[in-house]
Amino acid sequence: MTTTDTSTAPVTQADTHDLIRVRGARENNLRDVDVDIPKRRLTVFTGVSGSGKSSLVFDTVAAESRRLINETYSTFLQGFMPTQARPDVDVLEGLTTAIIVDQERLGANPRSTVGTVTDANAFLRMLFSRLGEPHVGSPNAYSFNVPSVTSQGAISVGGKKAVKATFNQLGGMCPRCEGRGAVTDIDLAQLYDDSKSLAEGAITVPGYVADGWYVKLFMESGFLKPDKPIRDYTKRELHDFLYKEPVKVPVGGANMTYEGLVPKIKKSMLAKDRDAMQPHIRAFVDRAVVYQTCPDCEGTRLAPHARESTIRGTSIADACAMQISDLAEWVRGLDEPSVGPLLGNLRHLLDSFVGIGLGYLSLERPSGTLSGGEAQRVKMIRHLGSSLTDVTYVFDEPTVGLHPHDIERMNALLTQLRDKGNTVLVVEHKPETIAIADHVVDLGPGAGTGGGEIVYEGSLEGLRSSGTLTGRHLDDRVHLKDTVRERTGALEIRGARQNNLTGVDVDVPTGVLTVVTGVAGSGKSSLIHGNLGGREGVIVVDQSQIKGSRRSNPATYTGLLEPVRKAFAKANGVKPALFSANSEGACPVCNGAGVIFTELGFMDTVSTTCEECEGRRFQAAVLEYTLGGRNIAEVLEMPVAEAEAFFADGESRTPAAHAILERLADVGLGYLTLGQPLTTLSGGERQRLKLAVHMGEKGSVFVLDEPTTGLHLADVQQLLALLDRLVDSGRTVVVIEHHQAVMAHADWLVDLGPGAGNDGGRVVFQGTPAELVAGRATLTGEHLAAYVGA
Repeated sequence: MTTTDTSTAPVTQADTHDLIRVRGARENNLRDVDVDIPKRRLTVFTGVSGSGKSSLVFDTVAAESRRLINETYSTFLQGFMPTQARPDVDVLEGLTTAIIVDQERLGANPRSTVGTVTDANAFLRMLFSRLGEPHVGSPNAYSFNVPSVTSQGAISVGGKKAVKATFNQLGGMCPRCEGRGAVTDIDLAQLYDDSKSLAEGAITVPGYVADGWYVKLFMESGFLKPDKPIRDYTKRELHDFLYKEPVKVPVGGANMTYEGLVPKIKKSMLAKDRDAMQPHIRAFVDRAVVYQTCPDCEGTRLAPHARESTIRGTSIADACAMQISDLAEWVRGLDEPSVGPLLGNLRHLLDSFVGIGLGYLSLERPSGTLSGGEAQRVKMIRHLGSSLTDVTYVFDEPTVGLHPHDIERMNALLTQLRDKGNTVLVVEHKPETIAIADHVVDLGPGAGTGGGEIVYEGSLEGLRSSGTLTGRHLDDRVHLKDTVRERTGALEIRGARQNNLTGVDVDVPTGVLTVVTGVAGSGKSSLIHGNLGGREGVIVVDQSQIKGSRRSNPATYTGLLEPVRKAFAKANGVKPALFSANSEGACPVCNGAGVIFTELGFMDTVSTTCEECEGRRFQAAVLEYTLGGRNIAEVLEMPVAEAEAFFADGESRTPAAHAILERLADVGLGYLTLGQPLTTLSGGERQRLKLAVHMGEKGSVFVLDEPTTGLHLADVQQLLALLDRLVDSGRTVVVIEHHQAVMAHADWLVDLGPGAGNDGGRVVFQGTPAELVAGRATLTGEHLAAYVGA
């Protein structure tokens, strides 16, 4: 037996690196920030939205760690990798490998599912290829991403005599839907009015006007008679009009390609990303395209042979359709020593789903349909069983979309990662997660240009007494209302059966603030989006991301730039197009981008401020035109609050612009500058920007999906005041929410549960918040009672 005396072991230089040192960080709005972050501890970063939390954690610490790791690869490999510029910071020391677990939605590839993004499908395919009866082939035979291929011909190797060869690959893809599970059909009635002729404008597709080029090609092709109503076409003429294969025809002295209307629309419109379409094109596509479950594979995406091979009567399609918690039980019941290690790995993976609160999902669930919070927890799963230590894990609001009951489990996972010897950095607003921090870094004092400074760092107790905005609001509690509003009527939902709902009947009261609660996966979104969304007068503000390039900003996204450009044009007697950096007014050197990007091969792409326009994006001549003493670049540099006053009265008075700016201020975005690129906005800022746009629409019912996402504790009161204003103006507001402050402020609560997935889908309570607290019969009731101190 060997004994070791460690009592006098000296502290070595290697053991002194216990801090990540940041000096002079200036990314985005950070103002020369200096901070020391302790390693192997759980550090929570707090502060209002836009205070600089993400700029410090993601854009500085994590970004530099990723960049340095990429530099360890050969220059050949770096040529294939995205290039990353060094963050704007003087010193970064003590970095470790960073793993970012953010809220970015998982890709919306139609063949991407929960199973394919977590390796669960790979394990299942391997399992069925070993144990499935009848045996049909390799794991590829069970994959809906692999088509069956057969080819034959002659091959020659190294110039030798050619020999006949046959190649076969058995894949699991359903040949009809190509592994998508659904087929699309076009509703021909949405393409044309059969009572009219082509000359009379029979084609009703956007862009196909009677005197336009597209229609001229149809009329002069020689296949169709321009003045003949479409309902009088012969079978041949109708086929040529709708489905004819591409063929060259002489039109206007040139050879043009003619093809039927249906394939033309499929290529020009349906091949594009729906979210990238212009609104009128998207509305047409939504009307004209009918999605239906593939009749051949019944939505399973799999070829017949893959569906017919089973283990103890269960096919791989059945396994993927099971709720994950049930699938975990089924796998536990398989006792096959020949595939012992495989079963062990699969069991651990499925148990991780259950432990992180996602046991209600199924592996066949398309990954694009997951919420931001669900996507983040799915990404966490691959790290829970990792043997790595001394890694920096970076989380972006991991409690988004979680009921207070589930937040306790998330906190346990975060501390578990820390206790394995890792550094855990969490950007968070929820007091329940701030409470478990070893170290807190609070940024502020405000947002945007009013933030970017460290206003406190230290322990949780120190934060409470620090006097910062976060410290003052840390123990805020919303009290139950003394009186609730009276309903004016009801929106009836009868027999709702979407996803896990069990024939639910609910009357959603009108004229009041209704909050729908329940644990994640209990059926809240299925009930509300599936039954209220799409009704006339109902405006839904969901969690889907807003699309935006570096050229998009709050002014362009909200439509604010349109009245502003017209006001500038009218005041100066010139064209409105001059006042757009994406049109005629753009700086010719940087094309209106404000910066010039220089590609350096496999090295970092360097971005420099355009010297011609000095980053202002406009031609010098355009900047000579003013409105109220300000040029267009100066207006775009204004914060919303300043611009609201600027366009309210005087020479620059513009009512249309002022109305939009008022709504932006109402949702708490008064600090955003009008020209700030959308790509720099946080998740919470993007959602509130979307809410501001929808507030301008005419609708009697607002449905909001977790509007507190990304909101600081101090901003929650402002949100509640906004919800009250909407209701007091005569609207009905329905909010899907986990935040106890919003629950306590409600006039009416609908609580779903009692659990998630198969254990949910039922209404377990309807009534006022006071009644829920008094009864404490549900998980929500217990947590709300604890929150209000009842």
